Amino acid sequence: MKSKTFSIAVSALAFVATGMLPVMAQDTPAKIEQIGLMVQDMSNPFFAAMEKGAKEAAAEIGATLNTQDAQLDLANQNTQIDAFIQQDVDLIVISAVDQAGIAPAIERAKAAGIIVMAVDTPAVGADAVFQTNAVQAGEVSCTYLFEQMGGKGQVLLVDGTPIQTIIDRITGCKNVAANYPDIQIVGQQASRNDRASGMSVSTDMLTANPDVTGIFGMNDPSALGAVLAVEQAGKSSQIKVTGVDGSPEAVQELTRDGSPFIGTATQNPGEMVRQAVKAAVAITEGQTLTETNVLIPSVLVTRDNVSEYPGW
Repeated sequence: MKSKTFSIAVSALAFVATGMLPVMAQDTPAKIEQIGLMVQDMSNPFFAAMEKGAKEAAAEIGATLNTQDAQLDLANQNTQIDAFIQQDVDLIVISAVDQAGIAPAIERAKAAGIIVMAVDTPAVGADAVFQTNAVQAGEVSCTYLFEQMGGKGQVLLVDGTPIQTIIDRITGCKNVAANYPDIQIVGQQASRNDRASGMSVSTDMLTANPDVTGIFGMNDPSALGAVLAVEQAGKSSQIKVTGVDGSPEAVQELTRDGSPFIGTATQNPGEMVRQAVKAAVAITEGQTLTETNVLIPSVLVTRDNVSEYPGW
């Protein structure tokens, strides 16, 4: 959401050994003139919103922007970072496919004098990370789901690719489940974070667990895939679904009569990038970052308040 209130947590990003010989880093750029944005999967509207925020941030400081889509492939992100090094970009903003696996490439970028900011999920070696409070997002979404289920019943978790932000959302949901003794998590399968695979894994789990009355999707695309599975099973009146993102598609679904989709916990992808660029500019001005892990709060959007939600 377009909120100026932030919950700040400070943690040092770990450095991992790469087996490479140490390289003397070049000087930090005096000005951010070229920005390289690296997203996980541009087919996900979340990353399209992230690019929109990056364009706004680049325009504000007079920089150019080059966006690269990893298509959920670590090898692609390695290649993209090497290309950015060759292009002499001043700042890389990355949503990492693999937070540890990308560390050697980030080390190469920093050795070349490039500032590296992680967004959405940590990336080992980055100067800082800007992300949603993902544990809170899982807690917010599942608290509402369990309450709407009357505090009892069987639940499915539509998981995703094993990156930290998704792991944290599932952790948040399970934290809440521990407070509801009559809620049973009877299935958990990983999607590829999109609607098609969300529908597929939900269909499989519903077949094995016909008495389910709630589904938590760790992002909106997977949750909306679960909605399709619920409707195809003819159980729209039986099962409630929640997600995480606050995406335009989720907003639209919340206004559709008869949909089993009842709520989403927000993220703000554009704000993540805007904050990352602002921090990078501060570095070029000689400032030292005091916060290296900025957590943006997540709030609940439901049918009751969706008309007040500004969206992405």
